[in-house]
Amino acid sequence: MRVVLAGTPEVALPTLEALMASSHDVVGVVTRPDAPAGRGRRLVASPLGRVAEELGLPVLKPAHPRDPGFAEELAALEPDCCPVVAYGALLPESVLGIPRHGWVNLHFSCLPAWRGAAPVQHALLAGDEVTGATTFRIVKALDAGPTFGVMTERVRPRDTAGDLLARLAEGGSGLMVATLDGLEDGSIDAREQPVEGVTVAPKIEVAHAEVDWTDPAVGIDRLIRACTPAPGAWTTWDGERLKLEPVELEREVEIQGAALQGGPPAPGELVVGRRDVHVGTARGTLRLGRVKPVGKGWMAAADWARGARPGPGARLGGAPGGTSSGAGGDARG
Repeated sequence: MRVVLAGTPEVALPTLEALMASSHDVVGVVTRPDAPAGRGRRLVASPLGRVAEELGLPVLKPAHPRDPGFAEELAALEPDCCPVVAYGALLPESVLGIPRHGWVNLHFSCLPAWRGAAPVQHALLAGDEVTGATTFRIVKALDAGPTFGVMTERVRPRDTAGDLLARLAEGGSGLMVATLDGLEDGSIDAREQPVEGVTVAPKIEVAHAEVDWTDPAVGIDRLIRACTPAPGAWTTWDGERLKLEPVELEREVEIQGAALQGGPPAPGELVVGRRDVHVGTARGTLRLGRVKPVGKGWMAAADWARGARPGPGARLGGAPGGTSSGAGGDARG
């Protein structure tokens, strides 16, 4: 079949590679417009757009798929099907009918679970043990079209969103090719999604990635892994943002060099040892991984603590929106 792949970020690249190696003819790519990046804010092509241009493929970059010129350019490529992987814009009905086999989306969940922009992140937040990827025909309703195929993937205990998404992108690329093969030879049928089991996965904004240390340790661990690498989990220290990489639960580590007198630390309270920094939560203690203060690079939490010098009872963040305390101070909510 003649296919035009729509996508934007790096997770679309495995599908492009798989399609190029398949019997299907990739006749073009649709991606988001070039965007400013870096300190110079120069315009840079999307990861999929850059690789497609290197391969010599026609690349369409509509400001919005509703643009009349886009429908004309797409129709001129005469696609039989348009596979989609994380394109990042809603498709109007005016273009949905151009390919005779429609637009087939690779969604990174087992639909109807986690419809929306952030299925992998929400699977981690919910503590799902298994997730996957699904191919389905795009319809007007969000991620509600009939499905063609599904693959499953076990969620590993220390997976970040980046780890899990990379595996799903690789496995999903084969699922997409198999789906297109089935559409071409007529061996695959679309099945309507069940009405039971629908969950939604809206985009996680930066504000949602602030750690609330009054949550249990398990929930905080899930939040940080779900927000890694983007949008990035964070807390506050001395009124400034402190970014966080994945942590370890207390049951997985032994607290060394720090005497926990008077019981476990309070939520957000720091316990500093020679090599480790622990922080209290509503239930359980976490060991911090790397942290990133404002204006500095990533560093081990112990190295940060040597410079920050938190005193007894010093706390991180507190409840979202609050301030943190420095050496010897109290957290303020």
